[in-house]
Amino acid sequence: MTVKVGDKLPEGIFTVMGSEGPAGLSTAEVFSGKKVVLFAVPGAFTPTCSAAHLPGFVVQYDDLIAKGVDTVACLSVNDVFVMDAWGKSSNAENLLMLADGNGTYATALGLELDGTGFGMGIRSKRFAMIVNDGVLELLNVDESGFEVSSVEAVLEAL
Repeated sequence: MTVKVGDKLPEGIFTVMGSEGPAGLSTAEVFSGKKVVLFAVPGAFTPTCSAAHLPGFVVQYDDLIAKGVDTVACLSVNDVFVMDAWGKSSNAENLLMLADGNGTYATALGLELDGTGFGMGIRSKRFAMIVNDGVLELLNVDESGFEVSSVEAVLEAL
């Protein structure tokens, strides 16, 4: 079942690249007491994600912060090494690059995407959400393209 506005997000663990290497980061650490914009992409280094979706959040990061956002996070069903490399190559040092290596969190949200027909396995749907202290305030899921999960759509909702 897909999460909906008003729901408390499910608990989970992401992997991030820390100074000592891969490290676990709990949903409580990401969301508790903060306003977070979390957007998800089907895959790091994929064409739309790399050319348009992620760059919008990188370029307009300061605009999001100015609207009261504490953290901007990007989620993908990729391993932590890929997410770290993608973040570095995309100048996304201000964003929290969250690896959901096995798609566990995407599935817990009910937002998994079956990409097996394309050789990509189970991934995350493309979405953007605004989370306030762990509670979902906005959920925009794209069925194609990235119009409703774009940074512009998120900024308009803030």
